[in-house]
Amino acid sequence: MLNNAQSGCHQEIVTIDDVFFSYENKTVIQNLSYSILERDFVGLIGANGAGKTTLLKMIVGLLKPTSGEIRLFGQSIKDFRDWERIGYVPQKNALNPLFPATVREVVTSGLFGKKNMFRRLTKQQRNKCDDALYAMRIEDLADRRIGQLSGGQQQRVFLARALVNNPELLILDEPTVGIDAETQAGFFRMIRHMHQHHHITFIMVSHDMDMMKSYLGSEPAQKNGGLSFYVKHTHEPENCRETDLTHSMQQLRETMEVLT
Repeated sequence: MLNNAQSGCHQEIVTIDDVFFSYENKTVIQNLSYSILERDFVGLIGANGAGKTTLLKMIVGLLKPTSGEIRLFGQSIKDFRDWERIGYVPQKNALNPLFPATVREVVTSGLFGKKNMFRRLTKQQRNKCDDALYAMRIEDLADRRIGQLSGGQQQRVFLARALVNNPELLILDEPTVGIDAETQAGFFRMIRHMHQHHHITFIMVSHDMDMMKSYLGSEPAQKNGGLSFYVKHTHEPENCRETDLTHSMQQLRETMEVLT
């Protein structure tokens, strides 16, 4: 198995061990072994059909490998239950336009795992939701039904949902699809800041090759079939006084206001 870092003591956040995945008779991923250490930023690049989204779905438990094993935070995904430690923005959200939830309810749902999904919100949790709404410039949409929004607005809602709980692992599958260029630029600044200064591990798929390679380097760390893994290690201690992501999201908001 390829180990990304020579740092020795950093926890493996995602371990992919000899994984195969097939749709019916078509093999999409085969013999993939890869380990992602805490505070790595991994960019997945590949043509359509190379297995990028399939791999992300396996990591978040939406698909099961045909064979092989995936471990999260050192625990087999079969036994993993701490899903609130992971933020995930899928490539496309198959959303029923009649789904009755409001924007605020969708963002708030990112605060809860199955263990505490029916607990009442604390003031701190309400503030976290407000911060995420504000950062993504959707606070004025808070009481709108999610199905009434445009695709770009919905994507901002799901970004806010993924960020609201200060995840340890943030998985982003084309996170800026449907978002204007200025907002994309601000978003990339925010996640670079988050990676450099916070205890967060990133896995991201993006077709913005210039952005990916400018931050992650021009040469992949590993290839598997049509998949290329670009990696930047940030294993130094965090150097932000703030311990949560509120100020990072505030930075995004301020960037957006300057750009517009």
